[in-house]
Amino acid sequence: MSFESGYAIGIDTGGTYTDTVVVKCEDSSVVASAKSPTTHHDLSLGLASSLDKAMAESGISPDDVKLVSVSTTLATNAVVENKGARVGLFMIGTTKALKLPVVTLRYVKGGHKITGVEEDPLDIESLVDGIQDMAGHVDAYAVCSAMSIKNPAHELIAEKAISLTDPQPVFCSHTISTRAGQAERAATAVLNARLMPVMKEFLTGVGKALDERGLGSSVVVVRGNATPMSMEDAVQRAAETFASGPASTAYYGSIYSPEKDALIVDVGGTTTDVTLIRNSQPTIQESGSIIGDWETHVEAVEMFTVGVGGDSFARINRSGNFEVGPGRVVPLCMAGDIPAPDKWIGKGHESHLLKFGPSADKSSDDAVLKYLFENGPSTFGQIMAGTGLGEIGLGGKVQKLVREQLVEEVGFTPTDALHVHGQLHIGDKSISEAAAAILGKEFDLDSAGFAAMVLSETRVKIENAMLEHIVRKEIGGNMAGFVSGRAASSLVSFDASLNLPIVGIGAAAQKLLPEVAEKLHTEAVFPSHHEVGNALGAIKMALDSKKKDSCNE
Repeated sequence: MSFESGYAIGIDTGGTYTDTVVVKCEDSSVVASAKSPTTHHDLSLGLASSLDKAMAESGISPDDVKLVSVSTTLATNAVVENKGARVGLFMIGTTKALKLPVVTLRYVKGGHKITGVEEDPLDIESLVDGIQDMAGHVDAYAVCSAMSIKNPAHELIAEKAISLTDPQPVFCSHTISTRAGQAERAATAVLNARLMPVMKEFLTGVGKALDERGLGSSVVVVRGNATPMSMEDAVQRAAETFASGPASTAYYGSIYSPEKDALIVDVGGTTTDVTLIRNSQPTIQESGSIIGDWETHVEAVEMFTVGVGGDSFARINRSGNFEVGPGRVVPLCMAGDIPAPDKWIGKGHESHLLKFGPSADKSSDDAVLKYLFENGPSTFGQIMAGTGLGEIGLGGKVQKLVREQLVEEVGFTPTDALHVHGQLHIGDKSISEAAAAILGKEFDLDSAGFAAMVLSETRVKIENAMLEHIVRKEIGGNMAGFVSGRAASSLVSFDASLNLPIVGIGAAAQKLLPEVAEKLHTEAVFPSHHEVGNALGAIKMALDSKKKDSCNE
């Protein structure tokens, strides 16, 4: 297929917004762009809304579209927010202690030597006992056997045993990585298992929205190393999409940066992603990326993600300490019909509301849902008192309901702070101001002062993320902890400067990054269409790849 004419579409689904751009294939010039809220209860709705707006603005026919490229930060956000499938892990041939995001871990005797010869016979009885113990408690399995890269027999036997006992998805490490390093292969297998339902739900929504509009003929997903992959591969190798959004961020930055070296900063609703370009190319971690707290064999752009963005939860905890992030909540100004803040907002358990999510069943027997149906949006403390549930029990239930999008959390965010300061006008400013006035009293601040404190803390977290990424890259990880703690000393102070520009991406970037750039003695630039930069980076990457493949044929 020739990509010298016609049109292409880039889509980026973040934790807060779904962006779409329509470009000309010949030169990637933007014809139309659109932004719609990401609808977590049914991702196809937000995708459809964004697509329809962009297609209407472009005036083109679906038949004119030759390629669709999709990127997403959903896998990144799932790791940051500790969401995803419940995973059971079998480690065969090792007893080394591992700290991985699994609900249960079973060590089984077996494994092979580096020559591929069996080290010990596989303990089938222990394996089957483990599967029976895990059945009903996990959504997916990961299996990692010693030297399975030389002989995968024990992993294949375990996979077959699981399929016969508890037919859930199984991820074997030998299919994911051919490199030595059992701990890294295990982490990669676990993250593929954990993120699979996130990507499956997302790509089902993508497929539905595209097919209904006659746009599903040629679709690729952005891999974390800034190369395209099929939708099927994106589900089965979901960990490779971990840096999908940042890869698009970096690709956009590599094209539109005013300098060959630059720091690309994408300020989203849930996270801020920092990537680096050198000599106009994204820097790739070819040896394997650190995803969350875990070293993996996933090749991806070098990046640093911090759990702070436009919709980060800004709160006062029970100890009276002020915090921003890493959790995401619905901003008060965007929450619709909720009680006035003076009726409920405070610190600790009274810092946010719980309300019915869009997919909630009002006939449910769940105690929390029944309480919300009878009483409307309520605080955690009110629900504790009303249901008699303890703090730990209720906390677990709420996490599950939020994960299933049956309940939404509503609280004060940087988006609310920007409304208070008159820098943003997309929601109800009055409710943001009322909440800020109440919360500010805790620190002898008025509403504007509290909003300023929220924005200052948000910018500090973004600044620290930028500096940590550079320090890890240029000096090493041992110095990275110094960055966030450098302001704590009363005996010595440090002033940091960046010797390269900041390229801002995302709707909130222009509201937050100029002050950060000034503090770091550099400039922040916001190229054309930076608000939808990830979507533009996604389709530009895909078009460049397709054109390169055509030239090589």
